[in-house]
Amino acid sequence: MGASFLKTPQGAAFLSALCPGLGLFIRGYSAQAWSTLLLGLPLVSLAVILGQSHGIETGIFFGILVVLPWWVFQVFHSSLAHPNGLRATWHLVWERGLDIRYLGGLFILSALMDLSIIVANPSYNLHVFCARPTGVLGLFVKAQSPTFHMLIGYGFLRQARWGLLIYLLYASYGFLNAMTNFACEGYGRIRTIFLLTLATFTIYIWSRRRSFRSASPEPRSF
Repeated sequence: MGASFLKTPQGAAFLSALCPGLGLFIRGYSAQAWSTLLLGLPLVSLAVILGQSHGIETGIFFGILVVLPWWVFQVFHSSLAHPNGLRATWHLVWERGLDIRYLGGLFILSALMDLSIIVANPSYNLHVFCARPTGVLGLFVKAQSPTFHMLIGYGFLRQARWGLLIYLLYASYGFLNAMTNFACEGYGRIRTIFLLTLATFTIYIWSRRRSFRSASPEPRSF
């Protein structure tokens, strides 16, 4: 990998994926590079602190929810032909609905993780509506999670309106299931976190509903 490649937008994106702001620094945007690094260090540090103080699951959850989106954003910023600042890049992301596409990628990743968990733990049965179905029904209940996540992910990547519809239907199912389990078993930390996260996430998706189109958007160059 030559030095000339590392100074291209593609090379800068590669370097920034390894270390936040490094690609910008190599391309001569030193002020933006330092800003990116100084923004990222507290986020990564907080994820580590949460993992140590509240368990590794909490640290990973914060990392996926906050650190990973920021990391991907700064890589995208580094890949632009003429990065004009983080604020300008965020306007670009917001205008073109690239945040929705990013979430689509997360849903597909979630589908693959769900599938791997199901394969690795074939005897485990999900808890839905105060019951743990077994047999064919239990297999169907387990299969719905990766299936819907994959459909939602693809729909979000295409910014298709049907993707939003499927998400809203699946979110409604998630709300009903969580509330039913609350009624049966009472307070649970994981259920509470799931419910609050789902509510916040759904509000955000609904606020971005104009990013979804009846027809898939044409590819754009940056």
